[in-house]
Amino acid sequence: MDDIAEKPAILSGGRRKGIHNSYWGNIGETVSTLWKGLMLTLMHFTRARKRWYPLGVNDKEYYLNNSGAFTVRYPHEILPVPDNGRYKLHNEIEDCIVCDKCANICPVDCIEIESIRAVREFGKTSDGTPRKIYAARFDIDMAKCCFCGLCTTVCPTECLTMTKEFDFSEYEIKNHIFSFARMSPEEIALKRKEWEEFEKNQPAQSPQPGIAQVAVKPKPVIRTPSSPVNPVEQAPDSQTSNQGTGSPAPAKFKPKIKIPGSSTGNEKTGDKKDPGNPGPDKTDDKN
Repeated sequence: MDDIAEKPAILSGGRRKGIHNSYWGNIGETVSTLWKGLMLTLMHFTRARKRWYPLGVNDKEYYLNNSGAFTVRYPHEILPVPDNGRYKLHNEIEDCIVCDKCANICPVDCIEIESIRAVREFGKTSDGTPRKIYAARFDIDMAKCCFCGLCTTVCPTECLTMTKEFDFSEYEIKNHIFSFARMSPEEIALKRKEWEEFEKNQPAQSPQPGIAQVAVKPKPVIRTPSSPVNPVEQAPDSQTSNQGTGSPAPAKFKPKIKIPGSSTGNEKTGDKKDPGNPGPDKTDDKN
């Protein structure tokens, strides 16, 4: 085993490699390896005369430009950002109608909105939608944002969009909260006071004269047809229902049952039955 471990590695041409070679052999191996490294470096120097410029994925020469210097001199040079990329959010507050749809659909609650209702319409958006609510606060915490893009999808006026700005690093995490509201504290207090006075002075809603009030008809109750009820089983229910009204209960119906071989002489002669020994009911005996 020791002989195998100490056996030097044999290179092509019969030369040995490593510390087991001779003094001049080690020098020759060192020079050859350095020469190979220098040749590789010189090859890259010659190819670096042609520089690789940052191209977008949609560019036709994106996959052809695969040689030369690949270093991007950021921030002076930036790789192209795709048009459908999802990066930093931006809200055009002049087109915002403060509908709260973006805040309601956000899965991480990174949008906080505080609204104040206006007494009257105070403007229109770029697409002609009337503005009736003031945005006292519209903050987006990009540290919480998961860049899903749902808020931009539900925005009715398309004022909330995702820009191509992806580098907004900060030393403090609180600096990731971006505010888009432009109302001062004095304006917020004034608009709130106006709305409170408007609600106090607004009379209660009453029916206007000359307008006929339409009575709302109750919805009809649909009853499913029930199975036929046996009069024998229905009699106790009717008897209990008449107890509260004081009316006499109807006579209980007893069906006549004919028992074979139970006919007596009283039935034939028409004599009265013995009250102490009531027999079977009188029936017609065809026999």
